[in-house]
Amino acid sequence: MKIVRYQINGDAVKYGWMLDDKIGEIQGDIFGEYRRREAKTPIAEVKLAAPCLPTKILCVGRNYVDHARELGNEVPKVPLIFLKPSSSIISNNKNIILPPQSNQVEHEAELVVVIGKRGRNITPETAKEYIFGYTIGNDITARDLQKADGQWTRAKGFDTFCSFGPWIDTEFDASDAVVTCRVNGQMRQMASTRDMVFNVSTLIAYISSVMTLEPGDIIFTGTPAGVGELKNGDIVDVEIEGLGKLSNPVKV
Repeated sequence: MKIVRYQINGDAVKYGWMLDDKIGEIQGDIFGEYRRREAKTPIAEVKLAAPCLPTKILCVGRNYVDHARELGNEVPKVPLIFLKPSSSIISNNKNIILPPQSNQVEHEAELVVVIGKRGRNITPETAKEYIFGYTIGNDITARDLQKADGQWTRAKGFDTFCSFGPWIDTEFDASDAVVTCRVNGQMRQMASTRDMVFNVSTLIAYISSVMTLEPGDIIFTGTPAGVGELKNGDIVDVEIEGLGKLSNPVKV
């Protein structure tokens, strides 16, 4: 099932589900008990918002060997995790804004895991029980500021630097899916999720040994090699095989 958050004619944002090209309202708690109304509203008549409201945006650095090496870094021996603020969230088709503080803003195409229930000290063997579904993400990064600061909060935390969506797929198989990024139609990144250094179950286990995961929290699982600069006027498309496409214009 595909889960969305949507708005009609300026009304309050609601959770919904998609059937083909139509949306039906979800009443109740999508992570608990709910019921689905008939899917009858054409998707062309709604505005899609980010598909969930995370209490935490967790990200994993250098989780593809070739990406770690392209930036001159060693592959981590344990997952390298960091956080992005909720104020950085944008949804499909919203503008990525280039901040004046940076001269080198780059795209990072990623598979994103959505947590479905509260968990602490989760084991790799039981991690799948805590996965609600998957979506598509772009971990926008001010690369020059990342290098200058040493730690990554400023470089990763600007408003509009966390794009994800357009929906959550609760039945998606993430074991071997191709992740691509195109800028103005030109291929920049392409790799399979099977190439991750640490797989999804390992990431959930590791992160939950540090902090409690809550329903709706999201985990950006790392980006493949091929990250590159974004310029004013660009269109960046992140696509994951079988999951969909996330598209954002770039503006100043």
